[in-house]
Amino acid sequence: MKRPIDPFPGDEASAFALENVADAVFAVDRDFIVRYCNLAAAEIARCDPAEAVGRTCREVFGVKNCRNVCVLRQSMDEAKPIANRIVTLKRVNCPDVPVSISAAPIWAMGGTVIGGVQVFRDLSGGGFVSRLAGLQPLDDFGTRDPQLSEIVRMLPQIAQSDSTVLLLGESGTGKELFARAIHKLSQRNAGPFVAVNCGALPEQLMESELFGYKSGAFTDARRDKPGRFALAETGTLFLDEIGDLPYAMQAKILRALQERAFEPLGGVETIPADVRVVAATNRDLGRMVTDGTFRQDLYYRLSVVVIRIPALRQRLDDVPLLTERLLGRCRMAVSKNIETVDPEAMGRLMAHDYPGNIRELENIIEYAAILCQGKAIELCHLPEHLRGESGTCLPRGARTMAEIRFHAAREAVERHSGNRNAACRELGISKDTLRRILGRRDEDD
Repeated sequence: MKRPIDPFPGDEASAFALENVADAVFAVDRDFIVRYCNLAAAEIARCDPAEAVGRTCREVFGVKNCRNVCVLRQSMDEAKPIANRIVTLKRVNCPDVPVSISAAPIWAMGGTVIGGVQVFRDLSGGGFVSRLAGLQPLDDFGTRDPQLSEIVRMLPQIAQSDSTVLLLGESGTGKELFARAIHKLSQRNAGPFVAVNCGALPEQLMESELFGYKSGAFTDARRDKPGRFALAETGTLFLDEIGDLPYAMQAKILRALQERAFEPLGGVETIPADVRVVAATNRDLGRMVTDGTFRQDLYYRLSVVVIRIPALRQRLDDVPLLTERLLGRCRMAVSKNIETVDPEAMGRLMAHDYPGNIRELENIIEYAAILCQGKAIELCHLPEHLRGESGTCLPRGARTMAEIRFHAAREAVERHSGNRNAACRELGISKDTLRRILGRRDEDD
């Protein structure tokens, strides 16, 4: 609808509606001076709506890649609306956020474009205003489970202390997410967060990786190298899979925790360590202490504050919420506007026991998003072990997984007018994989 630059001439109801929608909405004139800004857009800009009016949109929102992703400029130049353009919004000192942008020109009574209006819609699934404002709200954990909600509620108090924290939970439950949240909520958030997977470090290199080494400590040690403790100075050191530490190394970690100091390999001086340690494991440390494979004194030193993270099968009511948030991340990765999961597919997701926990759910949603060609993930898009015998809703007559892949690949190429590079980017596969999928079926035909 063509309308003058004042979006709401005498229409208080329309103005009230736009002021209270969750999406960010703003309007500009031909010089990109902001003429209207709703509350959500003003929160992103960190200013009052009245302060945004009269300034350029680039000045108000401070987007780093403004000129590269300006859908509003294109809409005004071409004098036509643009809907659901998916881009990554980058702001200074803020997380990157995938968003769907829609824009439309604003017309004068004589038919001249005199401005434009733009709407941002979050595709990250994690809270649009909070992410663009640089915040990390605790509800990003995505839970309705009473036990996990209580843990999340206590995190700010836990973070404010400097005590060692031990995170216990199965693989894939998000232990590192909790460790990062503790760091961000703590007084050490201006310092570094350094993560170390103790199970991935070779035993012979573990001491030098954790504590560093001095020049000449061993062959090829031509200069000093700082270890992870030194790199985490004034910040947080996350020791993941600490149950995999060799017994001899456990004593050196214990000394570093007790004395808040360490000695680099080949060094003779003790170096102070201003580091907060958060450890995590999926193993039963209590049983390991009984079996003599984990030091009791280190166990007690680590377990000042213990957080037990429940497995996903223990909070299946969170699956729909987590699915929506994971789907938000996948939308950007596969460049598709997938809106939902149909009830039958969601029922199958709710019935699964998730031995791989949230990491497994994330892989399932990513797989389904690649296959999905519409706006809803259906049962046929789920991995084979979840579909079962009833998962036969195959696209356009396809009967097998090879046919599903073929149809998805062919339609992607068609959508991009034969541009196979663009099709590969959409599907998240290599050119060789695309050639193999299409070629194998062509040979069968």
